[in-house]
Amino acid sequence: MTKIISIENKDRRVDGSLRIKYCDTFLTQLRGFTFRTCITRDEGLILAGRRNSRLDSSIHMLFVSFDLAVIWINADMHVVDKVLARSWRPAYFAKQPARYVLEVHPERWDEFQIGDTVLFQNA
Repeated sequence: MTKIISIENKDRRVDGSLRIKYCDTFLTQLRGFTFRTCITRDEGLILAGRRNSRLDSSIHMLFVSFDLAVIWINADMHVVDKVLARSWRPAYFAKQPARYVLEVHPERWDEFQIGDTVLFQNA
């Protein structure tokens, strides 16, 4: 069973709670939000890697039928990049190496900025 964590942004306010699924296996990361029809504003995913990497933290949006705000976070827990990922696009790569990929509802876009420090609780 995938564990649910919460995320705190140390540098700015996050409006309301986030229910984040912590995906640290190949299968949970591959599944991601594929084949879902929508997500709510309070849900998201963390795709947890083993090390900082541009390649290992890349994502695809194939079979994802909605847009996502994607935030890349390095092992030091700093936001290093973000993008509004469009549905059905083949791939997105961070501009800087990252260990974690946070995928959330597009309305959460402004709640995370490059350089912010985040904290995972219950991870």
